[in-house]
Amino acid sequence: MTSVFQLLSLPKTSNGLTAIKPAGLVPSTGDDGSASPPRKVARLTGESDVTSNSRSKAVKSAGGPVQIQVIGEHKSKEPSRDHLLALLRRAVHVVLTREPGPQHVMPATYEGVYSACRNLVSVLGQGKELYNIVQLELEQTVGYVERNLIQLVDEPTRWIDAFRAAFEWFERQITLLKSLLTYLDQVYVVQEKDKLNIYDLAHSLVVKRIFNSAHLMDKLHDAVNGWLDTERKNRRPHRERDAIPKLIRVIHQYHQYSSFEEFYINNTKEFYAQESAAKADELKDKPKEFFEAASTRIDEEFERAKAVLSVPSWILVRTATEQIIWKDRVEWIADSTLSEYMKDKDLTSLAKLYTLFGRVGGTQALCKAFSVYIRVTVASIVKDVDRDDEMVQRLLDFKKLADDAIFTSFLADVVEVHTTSSADHPTSPPPAPVASASQLPPKQPDQQFLYALTDAFTMGFKARRSKPAEMIAKYLDKAMRKGQGKASDAEFQEFLDRALSLYRFTDDKDVFRTFYHRSLAKRLLLAKSASDDFEKAMLKKLKENYDPEFGMGEDMFKDLALSRESMREYHEKLPEDSAGRKLNAMVLQRSAWPFTAQKETVDLPPSMQTELTKYTNYYKSKHSGRVLDWDHSLGTVTLKARFNPGDKELTVSLYQALVLLLFNEDTEIPYTDIKEHTNMAEADLKRTLQSLACGKKKVLKKIPAGKDVDDTDVFKYNAEFTDPHRVVHINSIQAKVSPEESKKTNDSIEEDRKYTLDAAIVRIMKARKEMSYEQLKTATIEAVKSHFAPQVDTIKKRIDYLVEQEYLERSETDRSKYLYVA
Repeated sequence: MTSVFQLLSLPKTSNGLTAIKPAGLVPSTGDDGSASPPRKVARLTGESDVTSNSRSKAVKSAGGPVQIQVIGEHKSKEPSRDHLLALLRRAVHVVLTREPGPQHVMPATYEGVYSACRNLVSVLGQGKELYNIVQLELEQTVGYVERNLIQLVDEPTRWIDAFRAAFEWFERQITLLKSLLTYLDQVYVVQEKDKLNIYDLAHSLVVKRIFNSAHLMDKLHDAVNGWLDTERKNRRPHRERDAIPKLIRVIHQYHQYSSFEEFYINNTKEFYAQESAAKADELKDKPKEFFEAASTRIDEEFERAKAVLSVPSWILVRTATEQIIWKDRVEWIADSTLSEYMKDKDLTSLAKLYTLFGRVGGTQALCKAFSVYIRVTVASIVKDVDRDDEMVQRLLDFKKLADDAIFTSFLADVVEVHTTSSADHPTSPPPAPVASASQLPPKQPDQQFLYALTDAFTMGFKARRSKPAEMIAKYLDKAMRKGQGKASDAEFQEFLDRALSLYRFTDDKDVFRTFYHRSLAKRLLLAKSASDDFEKAMLKKLKENYDPEFGMGEDMFKDLALSRESMREYHEKLPEDSAGRKLNAMVLQRSAWPFTAQKETVDLPPSMQTELTKYTNYYKSKHSGRVLDWDHSLGTVTLKARFNPGDKELTVSLYQALVLLLFNEDTEIPYTDIKEHTNMAEADLKRTLQSLACGKKKVLKKIPAGKDVDDTDVFKYNAEFTDPHRVVHINSIQAKVSPEESKKTNDSIEEDRKYTLDAAIVRIMKARKEMSYEQLKTATIEAVKSHFAPQVDTIKKRIDYLVEQEYLERSETDRSKYLYVA
């Protein structure tokens, strides 16, 4: 076959293409080679000058394309097989030479190499010989790279960079070789099933000679170790860190990343196993410092992985680091650090603690530490007798902190549960995938921490039986007296709800109910409630959400309304100037109000007693058969008092008024005389005198001065008393729950509990007839749990009492069983 280049080769001796000079110009024949200026000569006519005529025609035809006609067939000699093999061997060798010298010159252009490969493979069918040449050259090149890398001694990152550079060059040359020898891959290799294409052949040789070389891989690992140690010890990126991502790309190209990843993770584990063990020993008394140092290390390792490794490796490296660092240390860190973060209100660190522990299965240990801390703290607040008045506010503040921790720091991913109905076909296709959103997945408070909070508060309240319930009731009483102030209705309602939320943690529901009812009664009778609407709303909430027995509060409001109507009718029947118009009596049903009949009474001034007697007769005339028992402990009186600085109106309790009225006759009266004239109980009298002579507003003077009242004290009217207000309210101890009254109320509750237990035990035994002690104990606790949590020894005593009273009897065959006596 004749090539185009051969067709265009012309004999060098031919003058067929000699330039034709234009007529009329005669060149100079001088020897110096210079040309003389052309000169004009005489021109013959066209017909007579044949030469000129012919030249004129030649010049005319020279303006168009020149046609060359080859007469006969020209045949060139085909290149031989050996010549093509030698050319391609030389070309492959030059391409795969790492450091070419002057002698390494391509034997032909790239097009010539490409054409030679086509001729050798497609025309001559010598693909096998060429393939062997390529394989041999590749083996020699890979071997050279291997030896060079083994012999190279350099700083770790520089050696890594040399490793990377060698294979980046190799990849470029393989790509070039693949392009030049395209016909070898596409004609010969595709027909040979046991042959690899040039690219795969090169990669297989690299894997065999390089990545399967223990010596070379040890050197690579040592270099990576050196780089890692440098970064970890200096705690900052190496100045030549960029070499590592490039190395990773090379490793990926040869599909060796999984083994490198395994090596990297094992190296990480070994390093942090040693470092964390040493650090834990060094900071064994400072777990918080250990946690902060370890979490910083984890962040550093994660950022390093993100900078140099493939994306799937990031989480693996972080997990490996966390598992090694937190191994066997989760409980130690949780127990020691959580309490400090809670005290410091460091919710950010708590969130980090929760996140880190969640990734290593330490959430349970953290929840346990949280529960213990809550329980211990609540118990310490409850048992702090000296700060009983602050108990509820401290509990509320602490619960807010615990809630903030749960709703801010202990957040778990929302688990979406997909349900299918039984009607769905089992082979129905799965739901269509939902497009991903840019926002983070939703989170919600971890439920186990919510349960732990409830249990911990409940256990903490038991540290001081019944006291938390009492103090919650008193706290609400104070709030109802004070009112909402500048707060909106919604804000004040939220404030009350937060206080009421503590009620859920107490087992002593009867204690709360009793104290709340007593406080409510005093607020209503003394007109100390800031808002009847809030009072009614609170009663409704307590009745519907907590305890149905709070319904008796509704009867209180009914009694007050009837009493006001009754007093209005009574006043209308009296003359305008009657002293009885100043009387305001409240008639209350004993069943709706938490007061018992007063066994002791006081001596009222005759004028007061007369008006009470008149009203008693009037009431009995309208309601025959009813008995009125007067309770003066909750009465109030408004007195006009004259002091040297000016007159005042004193709003005082009835007991305070009885004492002050005595000073209309004398300005100085001994304690014994006051007691004789009022006939007041000693405890009530001393509290009353304390409020008048020892409080902030001293309308009386005590001689000698002091906070306690003794039988030998003398009291004197304080004529110099002054106050910026015209109407002065003197706090009445009777209006508050005194320690004595609190103890009396608790004793009454304990007595009521005995009756409640007796009734429950008899009711259970009547239904079951026969039960073992354990069964009866469990059933009794279940029966009264909505009111209080009974003590086991108390149940045992009540069972024994009922046996003595012949309500129950022991079984003669089994002494652990009880029988109901009909």
